[in-house]
Amino acid sequence: MPLPSLPLAVSAWIPGVLNVLILLVGVFLVFLILIQRGKGGGLAGAFGGAGGSSAFGSRAGDTFTRITITVAAVWVLLIMIMVKIIQPQPTSKSNPADAEQPDQQQDTRLYVPPVPWERT
Repeated sequence: MPLPSLPLAVSAWIPGVLNVLILLVGVFLVFLILIQRGKGGGLAGAFGGAGGSSAFGSRAGDTFTRITITVAAVWVLLIMIMVKIIQPQPTSKSNPADAEQPDQQQDTRLYVPPVPWERT
């Protein structure tokens, strides 16, 4: 038996806090990616550091990889929560028969302006 869908009541300040949190986690994720040692030596190599050795030990690559994956998962989860919070809720009409018929016919023709070099 499916659970009933509850309307999501969100305070006005929550999207702003989530935006700041997503931004901070994103900047931290970029920092984590840049600090990792890859084939090019990472950020340490860009500043003249030794590319072959890590300042955080030999097992730092595994630790940074796990931390990066965790932070990336948190970042994606925060974005999914943000999308769910800010998406508009569908409005239900009182009469189901009105929902099937459009309120007004819309003009779907495109206006094409005349070209200056064509003579009419």
